[in-house]
Amino acid sequence: METTRAGGRVRAFRKLKGYTQQSFAKKMHMSVSVVGEIERGTRLAEEDFIKRASDLLDITIEELLGENQMEDQSR
Repeated sequence: METTRAGGRVRAFRKLKGYTQQSFAKKMHMSVSVVGEIERGTRLAEEDFIKRASDLLDITIEELLGENQMEDQSR
């Protein structure tokens, strides 16, 4: 799972869905600093974070990680 790249995608989808970093962190039951570190790529997004973030953002894990786009480009 490409978790380093996931941070930037989490940030983009978070903003698209109208969450501030603070409101997103609160819904995820984690600190704003941890969410910020993940979004900046200074902390790896663990699998549990990816699953919970995709649920909260109402998108698939594949969408969050950009896996479908990567497969389409390799064809």
